[in-house]
Amino acid sequence: MRITAIKPFPIWIGNRNQLVVKIETDEGLSGLGESGLSGRELAVIGALNHFSEFLIGQDPLQIGRIWQELYRSQYFEGGRVLLAAQSAIDIALYDIAGKALNVPVYQLLGGRQRDFIPCFATTTSAGPALLDEVQLLIQHGWQVIRVTPMMPDRASGFTSESSIFDPRASIAATAHWLTQVREACGSTLVLGIDYHHRLSIAETASFCQRMPAGTLDFLEEPIRDESPAAYAALRRLTAVPFAVGEEFASKWQFLPYLEEHLTDFARIDLCNVGGFTEAMKVAGWAEAHYIDLMPHNPLGPVCTAATLHLAAAVPNFAWLETRVPQTETLYYGDSGIHDADRFFPLQPRLVGTSYPLPTGPGLGVELDESLAAAASWRFWEAPHWRRPDGSVTNW
Repeated sequence: MRITAIKPFPIWIGNRNQLVVKIETDEGLSGLGESGLSGRELAVIGALNHFSEFLIGQDPLQIGRIWQELYRSQYFEGGRVLLAAQSAIDIALYDIAGKALNVPVYQLLGGRQRDFIPCFATTTSAGPALLDEVQLLIQHGWQVIRVTPMMPDRASGFTSESSIFDPRASIAATAHWLTQVREACGSTLVLGIDYHHRLSIAETASFCQRMPAGTLDFLEEPIRDESPAAYAALRRLTAVPFAVGEEFASKWQFLPYLEEHLTDFARIDLCNVGGFTEAMKVAGWAEAHYIDLMPHNPLGPVCTAATLHLAAAVPNFAWLETRVPQTETLYYGDSGIHDADRFFPLQPRLVGTSYPLPTGPGLGVELDESLAAAASWRFWEAPHWRRPDGSVTNW
């Protein structure tokens, strides 16, 4: 069996692009992968086009060797663009291998270690509406819930639409409402927040100190991750568990965070870290340090399906991020994700608050290629935020 084509599909779904990659073979088997570098799909497509020049004609079942060739056969190895392309290729090759052997991908990773994949829900509500939505999620069975920061606006009280972000105003309002949620919902709820690396060390410490101990079960990405020493400094200032790693593009980026216990949940992203080949190495490393995976899953059905197989095959797993409709009136995660149903007639479906394990060969996802080819790429850029003084800050 030989690779005959590598086809990128930058599909506009809902409110952003998803970059799905299809690898075809001369035996009629094909596999799907996905890139995680949202907003830079054209750069990833450039890397995919380059890689295809020497991948076409190769044996798609030599997955580990192909991974090493993609990474090592260039002087400027690694980086988020190249690894996003490499991730999609690796995932697609595992899909092909599963189909060739007529087994789910998790069988190729050592077999399943759990019967279903538990998930957490995300709410983007603010102010008093936050408490209402968390209580509604609990009524629907959710016991692990992640919230997002309050976005105070002097005119309207709370908004997520403004391009202005004032960290100090945000931490005051967010700490207040998280305390309210914990008091109202009790101690059994697992409660976390994703601060999306919008704070400094001092701001994060101040945020944590504004809440009673036990309010938060995890604090995701409070500061940027380029400096492990910064997280080491922050660790000395707060006891709240950290969830870090969704932007990491290799096991080497994970290294200091695992070795020095700078994260307590590994937010691994299969579509950024290098696919299954690299993710399984990170998972083993994390297991050796008693750290559970809590995968990043903000994309589409291919990313979800792939992450389900990873979650099934590793012993150290906490919860999977999921972004799908719960009911007609309750929605958590990014709006528009449900539009993916048109493009993926076969995909994982949430049952209650968890996913059942796929049982078919490969990933268990099918793409309507004709629809995908017609869904042209659109320019999309993440919001560019400023502080009240006009200086640029993180989105």
